[in-house]
Amino acid sequence: MPPPRAPSPRFSYKSDRLKPLRAFCQTVRMGSVSRAAEALFVSQPAVSQQLQALERDLGVVLFERSGRRLVPSREGQLLYDLAQPLVENLDGLEASFRDKLAGLDAGELNIAANSSTILYLLPRIVERYRQVHPDVRLTLHNAISADGTDLLRSDAADLAVGSMTDVPADLSYAPAYRFEQMLIVPHGHPLARGELALSAVSGYPLVLPPRRQITYRLVDQVFQRHRLPYTVALEVGGWEVIKQYVAMGMGISIVPALCLNESDRERLVARSMRPWFPERSYGVIMRRGKVLSAQARAFIELIQPELLSPREYDQSGHSER
Repeated sequence: MPPPRAPSPRFSYKSDRLKPLRAFCQTVRMGSVSRAAEALFVSQPAVSQQLQALERDLGVVLFERSGRRLVPSREGQLLYDLAQPLVENLDGLEASFRDKLAGLDAGELNIAANSSTILYLLPRIVERYRQVHPDVRLTLHNAISADGTDLLRSDAADLAVGSMTDVPADLSYAPAYRFEQMLIVPHGHPLARGELALSAVSGYPLVLPPRRQITYRLVDQVFQRHRLPYTVALEVGGWEVIKQYVAMGMGISIVPALCLNESDRERLVARSMRPWFPERSYGVIMRRGKVLSAQARAFIELIQPELLSPREYDQSGHSER
């Protein structure tokens, strides 16, 4: 008499496999049950229960703790490799279907970017996109970096364009352009001519963007690394406003070359800070695991370095071609 067959495991979530697998994949990406719950707009206990059900039904431990983060165990990594493409494809099914159905010449595209990126970096790219895809409804969401990533995580934006220094685990960042940092001073300022030293720059009051923005943090890091004191006379948002106040003699500033143009030569002298400051990168920010629409992919294809060439300035403030 043949031995009785072992009973098949009963998966309590078989009636709805997607929810626990989505919770599992999101927890792997976020490294935290609470952050996964926020991303999924459900309660933390609900995610915990779904993970426990998976572990109980599969008979394995799916996570291990590494410091404050949850990391997948060997078995958890195997499940993630199998489940992630399934979850992504199911989550992106409707969008993919609509893209195929409507084609590229319809639909909408939402892009998050701060005011500087919208003003200086995107105009030529948007112009080319509109020429090729005039029927796509394109929306540029004016947001600072933190707000832009929140729009990505909530799917209110398809992608973001801007600058990042610290990239969260749930996002990806692909730099496309690099611009050197420039000192700007009004004509006749002592720093407008002669040999430039960082110690001399630190002796003059600065006009900078708000502290939460990358430029302020970068300036602070550089001066602290060189153990130089500095004074911020004014915090104000927007490179055009900063340039106006510098031209009025209210201070000096350090800005990316991206925001400088030929008309600025009439009121400002720009000098390279390359010996002390790293170049500032700008590129595309996306949410990991998100299935991009055809409209978003077409926009990314237009973000190419040859579309925008950063200007170089000599010490006299004249542009070098």
